[in-house]
Amino acid sequence: SLYVSEYFSQSAQKLSFYSWYGNAKLFHFHVPEDTVLLRWLLQASRGKGPECTSMEITVHFRHGAPPVINPLGTRFPANATVRPSYNISITLSSAVQNTTFVNVTTPAAGDWFIAAHLPEAAGRIEVKGFSTPCPYMFQADMFVLRLTDMPVLEPGVPMPHTVVSPAKPLHVKVFVPKHASGMRFQLSSCVTSEQRACNVRVLLGSITLPQSFQRSLTCTGSINCSLALDSPPWEKWLQIMVESLGTANASVSLEMLASFTVCRPGSTSSFLNFISLNQSQAGARPGAAGSSAPAAGEAPRNASGQRSSCLQSQPVVREDLDVVSVRYRLLNGPSVPVNSLSPTLLLLNLNTGMDSGGSLVVNLLLNKTSVSLANATVVACMSAASPVLSLNTTRNCSTAFSQGYPLSVSTSSGEAMLIVLYPQTDDWFLSLQLLCPRGQGDCTSAEAKVTVFAYLTPCFNDCGPYGQCSLLRRHGYLYAGCSCKAGWGGWSCTDDTKAQTVGAQNLATLLLTLSNLMFLPAIAVAVYRYYLVEASVYTYTMFFSTFYHACDQPGVAVMCIMDYDTLQYCDFLGSVVSIWVTILCMARVKKILKYVLFILGTLLIAMSLQLDRRGVWNMMGPCLFALAIMVTAWVHHGAKRRHCYPSSWKRWVFYLLPGITLAFIAVSVYAFMETNENYYYTHSIWHVLVACSVAFLLPPRDKHKKPWAWSQKLTCRYQICQNDREELYAVT
Repeated sequence: SLYVSEYFSQSAQKLSFYSWYGNAKLFHFHVPEDTVLLRWLLQASRGKGPECTSMEITVHFRHGAPPVINPLGTRFPANATVRPSYNISITLSSAVQNTTFVNVTTPAAGDWFIAAHLPEAAGRIEVKGFSTPCPYMFQADMFVLRLTDMPVLEPGVPMPHTVVSPAKPLHVKVFVPKHASGMRFQLSSCVTSEQRACNVRVLLGSITLPQSFQRSLTCTGSINCSLALDSPPWEKWLQIMVESLGTANASVSLEMLASFTVCRPGSTSSFLNFISLNQSQAGARPGAAGSSAPAAGEAPRNASGQRSSCLQSQPVVREDLDVVSVRYRLLNGPSVPVNSLSPTLLLLNLNTGMDSGGSLVVNLLLNKTSVSLANATVVACMSAASPVLSLNTTRNCSTAFSQGYPLSVSTSSGEAMLIVLYPQTDDWFLSLQLLCPRGQGDCTSAEAKVTVFAYLTPCFNDCGPYGQCSLLRRHGYLYAGCSCKAGWGGWSCTDDTKAQTVGAQNLATLLLTLSNLMFLPAIAVAVYRYYLVEASVYTYTMFFSTFYHACDQPGVAVMCIMDYDTLQYCDFLGSVVSIWVTILCMARVKKILKYVLFILGTLLIAMSLQLDRRGVWNMMGPCLFALAIMVTAWVHHGAKRRHCYPSSWKRWVFYLLPGITLAFIAVSVYAFMETNENYYYTHSIWHVLVACSVAFLLPPRDKHKKPWAWSQKLTCRYQICQNDREELYAVT
């Protein structure tokens, strides 16, 4: 046999602490057919700075779809199917880099996914630029060993083979036809080169993670042995590996035979399906009513033929709506007939390669008036690759190499729902059959009508009122995840263990919005001292900060007067410009220079915020530059007057020092104390402290400016303005 090794690599990704699925870094690989060995090379590394500590990285594996993970231990939505993912942990302690190998023999061909993440996020809100987080990098590479000339085992044809040694197992494959209800594998004429009874082990199927249903057959001391499989995967190659368990120098000769039991389906003719499809798409038109009449007449004649078959196939149309959004429509109507003689089968196509990033939802609704038996139950099973065709005997909803998802509806419970999170890429089958508790005879002539609704959605229930459905991308692959808010958690934001009450949400909104009213004293002080431009800036900041935080709330207490992004930009712009104009006002520079700096600084701040809205230097840069101008101006005034500036000790004790203290505390709270849990009151404290510091730091008005005296200015009724100087005119 000729083996070919192939290597696949993807670029490294920077890992994040986990708070929702978007923090997990996804790697998507495709394993080719006839692969006998798969080896993952996992490389994790961290930075060398003092902020880098020991860290544990969790890596999840899954075949066919992204892994369903739950690192936070939250609840999944009701009726959701959850099976634990296969994961390993990689520890970065003293070593800067860690290399780990994971081997998978006889892996299943198709899509494989790896998701890696750091432990749970601490919830602290870090200001960008204040601290340097440690970079943790992760890269996954894939090595495959593929057999180029794997022998094909033809059904019904015995094939002799020889296993040379235990170190060189034998690999063959057989193609499973459509509608195969069973498979029987037989090993005969098995003897060693020493003419002794064979000692071999046969592995049927491929390994899939997180759960593998590979079947094993051990032939020890027996010449012939066999294994029967129910519902093998339709229209797929099935790998068979035979390995010797004897001595190293003894070869094993054997003969293999694979046979299938094929089920004869019964369904409406393809011509009638085509007519029904045209009618449903085109609607009523001339001649449509006449063409549907023969179909109704032929239905009773086809009933006997359908009941004699092993399954009843119902035609289903796949309708693509959007990205990871599909609706399945039954051509014969939403209700399907279900009897006890043979299962009713629906095919849901999810094999495009882009359907595994959402949630498959199946809803069954029983028409109770259609069931004549009171205790009858409709049992259903949702399975991938092949349907379950023995619901009336086994009831365990399992196929040869997978475990399906059971459902049931009855007269006492007429509705059932199933949610498959990240369904694997494959053909999915929904099997339904009518069961009676008192035996098969009571259900022979009975028939139930079950309405089936099936669809694929990016996020189940659109993540609810306390979540946001986000479409994520890894190269060309798209998948969806829910980002929860207001303390809600879980896969679909349905876990209310840590959820905020409506009262707490209203309190948070009131604190974050009404705390901006503390700018009113600063505005009043600015107007009283004739700093009208500064007062306008403070008013602008108060207005947009109030309505930005009213729109930024995670719960139900939300009010947006305009686009969220616009409100956020205006809030950030007003905050930085308020600091800019306050410090320049304290500098006491000439008016023309002050207003030029006002306009020029505002334009530069607007540009920098557009480039990086959350960068710390967008606030620190203007602050430091304005402080440099203020210190230079104060030194100039002090040198010119030959004493300290400001010269009044009262100005320092009662205004400057309290204002500087409040500003320092505000920056400390903003940069080091805010977390996701205490944000609503720590950020409100930031609003109050900044607004109060502005009121303290504003300098007194110019000496030549007289205070506002409305009674003196409005005595003449027609003259509001007053000239500061008198002009003399000569009359000739």
